[in-house]
Amino acid sequence: MTDTDTQTSETTSNAPAQPTGGTTTPAAGQPAAGQSAPAFDAEKRAIELAILDNLRSVVDPEIGMNVVELALIKQIVLGEDTTEIKMILTTPFCPYAGSMIAQVQEQAESVVEHPVKVTLLAERWDPRDAGLMW
Repeated sequence: MTDTDTQTSETTSNAPAQPTGGTTTPAAGQPAAGQSAPAFDAEKRAIELAILDNLRSVVDPEIGMNVVELALIKQIVLGEDTTEIKMILTTPFCPYAGSMIAQVQEQAESVVEHPVKVTLLAERWDPRDAGLMW
């Protein structure tokens, strides 16, 4: 073992010194240092529930039940300037898909008052998810 193997190196930083005595403000929407993000956002949940309530008016004409009862709405992603609704259809080639997507978008936009994107997922619909047993 050589002397260079046992030596420790000291690193120095060329970063500017941080001012002392001041406080820093967290970025908008970010928790302050030492605080965790809230586990439940009541305002966002209220908006999600209002959207789901409006979506109950969108009925699958072949089955006669709404998209919420049929468990076709899989996720609502709320954003500041846009919202995304992820949904599935009862059948891959649903003849009413275009109409239902437009209605979902329209009903959601009436709640959030900004653009809503509706994304169709490739997931297959299972009637048991809606509590239906045929």
